[in-house]
Order: sequence, then structure tokens, then C-alpha cells
Amino acid sequence: MRGSFPEAISRFHNGELIVDELKKLGYDITWIAEENPSLDDISIFKIAQKENRILLTNDKDFGDIVFRQKLVSSGIVLFRIKGQDTREKIKLLTKVLVSHKDRISKHFVVITKEKFRFTPI
Repeated sequence: MRGSFPEAISRFHNGELIVDELKKLGYDITWIAEENPSLDDISIFKIAQKENRILLTNDKDFGDIVFRQKLVSSGIVLFRIKGQDTREKIKLLTKVLVSHKDRISKHFVVITKEKFRFTPI
């Protein structure tokens, strides 16, 4: 199922279910909360950049890093789901991975319950 989706790094707090599900599907994913929970956003961004990983997050500050600070990213997936429903995030992320896997790398992807938005970066 991996297809062309590169490795990922997760910035979710309480994101263990998402990380576990992606690992079951064969993705190489690092969960920052497990590796080094005290890292700030720019440090996490730089790790993802250095390791050529897609960043999965619910933190809008990464949009600022990419669009205002003009830093280059391998790709970012931002979840904008009210209530932070982890099962819903897994379902929607799986849909993006299956249906839009070629549009994730080098894009800022926003996932909501209603739609997916892909902005090249």
C-alpha cells in the first residue's frame, strides 16, 4: 500500500493510534512525542526536512513556517478536524493515501471532514 508516499514524521499529541495504524500499513513513521516530546516546531520541521519526511500534524504553525518563512518542506499534512477525533483522522488520512498519494509529496495538504486541499510548496 505504500506506493510513492515517503517516510513520515508525526507531530500529534496523543497520536499513538495514527502512528500504529500507519506502521501496520507498512509506512516508516517517527512519532516525535515518543522520540523527543520537548522539540519546538522549527526543530521538528528541520528534522522532517533533513530526513525527507512528510510532516503529519494538527498544528497550523507549520503553515506559517512554509508560507511566511518560505522554508522548503518535503510535504505537510495538516488535520483540521474539530474534536480531534483520532479514528476520523485515520479514516481520512487513509483515504488521502489511497486516492491522492501522488499529491502529498511537496504539497501542503489540509484535511477536513468535508474536503482535502492540496497546495504545492
